[in-house]
Amino acid sequence: MSMFSTGILVLTSPLHTLPLRIAPVLSSAAQLVERTLYVHLHPGLNLGNGSQPRPVFIPPAVDLSMFISRLYSNAADVCGHLDVRVLLTNVCAQSPACSGTHITPNCPFPTPQPLSHSPEVVLTDFPLQDPGQSHQVTQCLQRYTGRCYVCSPSLSSVLLHPQLLRVQEKDEGLNEPEEKAEPLETYSDVVVGGTFDRLHGAHKTLLNISCLLANRRFLIGMCDQAMLKKKVLKELIEPYSLRVKRLQEFLRDVKPSLLVEIVPLDDPYGVSVVDPLLQCIVVSEETKRGGEAVNQKRIENGLPALVLHEIQLLKDAHHTETEEEKISSSSLRSRLLGTLLNPPKDTPHLPLLPYVVGLTGGSGSGKSSVARQMEALGAVRIDCDKLGHEVYQPGAVAYHKVLEEFGSDLLNEDKIINRRALGRKVFGNKERLKALTDIVWPEIALLVKSRINQAREEGKQVCVVDAAVLLEAGWTDMVHEVWVTIIPDEEAVTRITERDGVSPEDALRRLQSQWSNSKQVEHANVVLSTLWEPEVTHKQVLKAWNLLQQRIKQRQEGQ
Repeated sequence: MSMFSTGILVLTSPLHTLPLRIAPVLSSAAQLVERTLYVHLHPGLNLGNGSQPRPVFIPPAVDLSMFISRLYSNAADVCGHLDVRVLLTNVCAQSPACSGTHITPNCPFPTPQPLSHSPEVVLTDFPLQDPGQSHQVTQCLQRYTGRCYVCSPSLSSVLLHPQLLRVQEKDEGLNEPEEKAEPLETYSDVVVGGTFDRLHGAHKTLLNISCLLANRRFLIGMCDQAMLKKKVLKELIEPYSLRVKRLQEFLRDVKPSLLVEIVPLDDPYGVSVVDPLLQCIVVSEETKRGGEAVNQKRIENGLPALVLHEIQLLKDAHHTETEEEKISSSSLRSRLLGTLLNPPKDTPHLPLLPYVVGLTGGSGSGKSSVARQMEALGAVRIDCDKLGHEVYQPGAVAYHKVLEEFGSDLLNEDKIINRRALGRKVFGNKERLKALTDIVWPEIALLVKSRINQAREEGKQVCVVDAAVLLEAGWTDMVHEVWVTIIPDEEAVTRITERDGVSPEDALRRLQSQWSNSKQVEHANVVLSTLWEPEVTHKQVLKAWNLLQQRIKQRQEGQ
């Protein structure tokens, strides 16, 4: 069967049976849907009795909240490539708070709800009793879904039940009658806080359950610059505006009746300690103490404490030894290391081979260690620090220009330029530093090009230009890709002081005179980090190298 970009899964099984059945259902759905899978809940929906069923309201229940957590946890395990979204438009407490919204009584969908991605296929777990009813049931399913959501005109429908028969009924308790559902307490205004980087299953669980709890307004404090400083690989965190956009899209799909407010969070409390309308804050096991601190502040401010609604963290079945056991954004960011973050720019002026990687990074970032590993894998390493020494040698063009510009008092007795004395003359003086780099950088670039040409003549496939000033010097026109190594500034200061014997203050000044990690990452195709053990770095480099070989092969085949 053909694959569809976006699908909608209509779950009809009784709610108490779904937790045990959802994994195989999702696994089957993932064989048909490639990108986005919406999930619509209608326990007890009968598609096979000959009459056309109508969507109905489902009351929020504790079991529903638990099922949502289970669904996202299973989705992370069995179909992690899919963007799964549980839709809650038809979930509403039959209370004045709910009837006060713009929802029409007894009708969740007065008009079909538009979704961010139009479904091309509708799937269901509905158990088909008579194979002869297949056509009738699929037609009924299409009409039902079309009444709820705006779908593709050529909407297909698939009954997953035949693929699920082997997992049905063998689980104990599935055929037991459903007990009366325990209602879930809901609130007018609910608040959460977080980074919400690269929206994943744990985020979606938090957001979905918050939507379940909120009847009127959902307030979200999203971490901004000040709250990101201590985050792992903070340079890879998505921009604030993009995180907001993705959150808005997700929530518009999940529960469009909610008033959603997203505000920047510059401290651990934000507006949660001053907003008098808030009633509930949703926390996880690890953020519960933060919720308690919010309540303490609210009481100090003369406001009532919020109800703390705690949800469980989702376990990450795919985590490595260096990653957290829970599903987390930091783990997702670490998995980006060594992968292609941005496609290489067009370089028609460069020969296809050797393929040239420009490798850069701040002082102490482990850039040269990565370059040596690439050399061991077969790359020709071009060390720009060594080439920098060459251009200062007597007889070189730069040698004479430097003496003309900065004076012959720089010379040692052996007529070699004293680079430390030269450094003192330019340190802290941007104009003098620019005068020096205008002399030296073009000469180094000429040597780099010469080494690349030599590698081409020798039939080499890959060159790595190991250059601390690759970006500042504007040498990106010599390379096909830019790779950047990063580590936190605190770690860089420690490494520089240990390696060079300088004070922490001098090490920090050195870092601050260079491009920041974030600025370098903006120009990067691939990012690596040497923050962890050498074996972890080696795995990153190996991953990056293997993916690079694939890109080179594709370019060759393309030509």
